[in-house]
Amino acid sequence: MPAILIVECMQEISSFNPVPSDYELFHIEEGEDLFQHRGRNTAIGGALSVLEATPGVTLIPTVAARADSAGILSAEGWARLSAQILDRVRAGVGGADAIYVSLHGAMGAVGEPDPEGWLLAQIRALAGPDRPIIISLDLHGILTERMIAQVDGIAVYHTYPHVDFADTGARAARLLLDRLTARRPASIVRAVIPALVRGDELITATGCYGDLIRECRRLEADGMVLAAGLMIGNPFTDAPELCSQVVLTTDDPLRGRAEAERLAAAFWALRHRMQGRLIGLSDAVAEARTLTGPVVFTDAADATSSGASGDSNAILRGLLAADYPGRVLAQIVDPQAAEAAHRAGVGAEIPVTLGGRMDPARFTPLEVTARVRLLSDGLTRLETMKTPLNAGRCAVLEFGTVTVVAMSLPAMLFDRAIYYANGLDPADFDLIVVKSPHTEHHMYDAWVTRNFNIDTPGSTSADLASLGHRICARPMFPLDPLTDFTPRATAHLRADRS
Repeated sequence: MPAILIVECMQEISSFNPVPSDYELFHIEEGEDLFQHRGRNTAIGGALSVLEATPGVTLIPTVAARADSAGILSAEGWARLSAQILDRVRAGVGGADAIYVSLHGAMGAVGEPDPEGWLLAQIRALAGPDRPIIISLDLHGILTERMIAQVDGIAVYHTYPHVDFADTGARAARLLLDRLTARRPASIVRAVIPALVRGDELITATGCYGDLIRECRRLEADGMVLAAGLMIGNPFTDAPELCSQVVLTTDDPLRGRAEAERLAAAFWALRHRMQGRLIGLSDAVAEARTLTGPVVFTDAADATSSGASGDSNAILRGLLAADYPGRVLAQIVDPQAAEAAHRAGVGAEIPVTLGGRMDPARFTPLEVTARVRLLSDGLTRLETMKTPLNAGRCAVLEFGTVTVVAMSLPAMLFDRAIYYANGLDPADFDLIVVKSPHTEHHMYDAWVTRNFNIDTPGSTSADLASLGHRICARPMFPLDPLTDFTPRATAHLRADRS
């Protein structure tokens, strides 16, 4: 009766966000609380659906720590978080036959550029060489050599915008069960691609990146590999091994290397298409005036789901300067504004500044006089995953034709949950600001007249060369004029497995 230990640690950071994150940002579940993921669209939920349906399997739930994207994690926060995780793993690993670790892959902490690799090395030391460790990763993760050296297989998200959290967890669980009965360890084949990518072509349902992901799925379905992924990293997490890469788990490393090199070459050929196409704010406002029906202004440069601070007021400032006549709905992270509204109460008219406090090198506070329309605790659930969303105390502020949700915390804004939780329906407005590079099609693109990807400053700007990478390997497209690249895949087999 195999016993499977389950552990999770997930956060994505932007190295260019000047506001550090800390331990308090993490939502932590321990022990039996992990079973609350049953039926949820989460990696643990998907893994549970497979493992609990397998006769004879018992589970050892330890700890699941998850934080919204933010700035780099403080050294103190990482020390406390990692100690808590390892304490729980240490307490349960003695009875485990295998381990499933749910990770994002784009963490970063002060003094530790590869937290996931460090954590996996500690878990491997506790588990010893013979227990299989399988991990799941976001396709925006940064898979490192240290991570690969500890594990026996890797399952990677196949969708963007991400909707296959549970599916990825289920694939990881099936891979883990396979490795428990395998007669020999699998190889992990990796082909590194010196390219960072953004833009609409990354939408897997419609873009060219999706065609390559479908090739990965075909390799899995045909049994040519045990697991396949094409990771594009997070270009806002400036780390030594930041890149795009093909990652295969296979029992046939020779064939795996050939397939990885083929996919890497195809990706490289498409690198120019997979760049963000931006429009200047003044041009977008001018065009929006001519359109009938609602429009979206995408503020991907300040996307909290990618690790930005969320306090950019650049679009608001531009709309006010241009005297845009339509009804505007916007988001901003500004705990001081939210607190001032809570002190004043619903219906009060208050002078307030919006944004420009957390990232002052890029933004300055915007002064307005606003009416407090609604106050909330900012607690809701994400549309996609149905997991808790905490934006802290929120205030709906109105001035002129503009309605702003001021939040106290940089919550995930890749769906409409924060608007709905504050009594607002985006469909009631002419222009909606969305601080996320993409959302699921039905949320906005299915019914708006146009979605403008606005060229504004921010710590998650698609103008990657403007960010100032200092740590990642160079040369790197598009940071450098790199034209020549020949893929070379390497196969990794854990030498310590008996």
